Amino acid sequence: MSTDRPGVLVVGEALVDVVTPAASPTTEHVGGSPANVALGLARLGHPTGLVACLGNDARGAAVREHLARGGVELDARPIATTGTASARLDVHGAAEYAFDLAWAPGPIALPPGTGHVHTGSLAAALDPGAADVLRLLDEVLATGTVSFDPNVRPSITPDRTVVAERVAEVARRADVVKASAEDLAWLHPDRPEDAVVAELLDTGPWLVVVTDAGAGVRWWTAAAPDSPGTRAARDVDVLDTVGAGDSFMAGLVSGLLDAGLLGAPRGSAHRGIGADDTRIVTAIERGLATSAVTVSRAGAYAPVRTELS
Repeated sequence: MSTDRPGVLVVGEALVDVVTPAASPTTEHVGGSPANVALGLARLGHPTGLVACLGNDARGAAVREHLARGGVELDARPIATTGTASARLDVHGAAEYAFDLAWAPGPIALPPGTGHVHTGSLAAALDPGAADVLRLLDEVLATGTVSFDPNVRPSITPDRTVVAERVAEVARRADVVKASAEDLAWLHPDRPEDAVVAELLDTGPWLVVVTDAGAGVRWWTAAAPDSPGTRAARDVDVLDTVGAGDSFMAGLVSGLLDAGLLGAPRGSAHRGIGADDTRIVTAIERGLATSAVTVSRAGAYAPVRTELS
């Protein structure tokens, strides 16, 4: 990642989505939330690496080829079999997932030139690799920034208390947290969203973003926790929702990197930024644009900048 721009390292699962639509044959697409984010950032022009666990099998070869074609620099840690996420779609294109994968990356070194690290989903929740991720994030804090998407997967990590504790551990180390409204409702079923967001902002991140499917997106900053920003979702024909949240995450991080709000050590200046700051709004709009393209295509499609509007 030798470039004048800060490099991005994404850490987490790369796998194969086995997608079964409501009335169509089953297909396979390369996926995994962190892998989708890495591909999305690379396709948007950011030098991006990915640490993932892959088997030496046909699905692993498909993942490697897909990421290489998208410009992602892959650090593949060996496991017995490449993971899968079986996604069953309803008549509206919404997906329900079942997972079969292992997460054991071992020690992770920060590549030279890395200014930002993104992680989330099973990488932050699944043993034994979750501890490796925390150790890396502790190293990053002195030199760069961190973004985090909990993207909870109750089918493979069903213990709500354990997952909530691990999400909190990672969030304390993050500058930016993006979560879906569904994530927050599962993690904290008895608490209102604004209370959960306020607690997150008190513990570390300066920006918390909540995506809410067709209802759009809401975001809060540590400087103005009582004055959230809001944007409606783009009006597009939805083919399927596979990878939509990951695409939004890539667009959001891309916009914040371009604005200089990520990629350098956390500073006090971030604490004065309100939700209406033009740089944040522009990054949110990029996330909405990237996810709008993704849901209009089959699988976790990652757009390039010329496809955004």
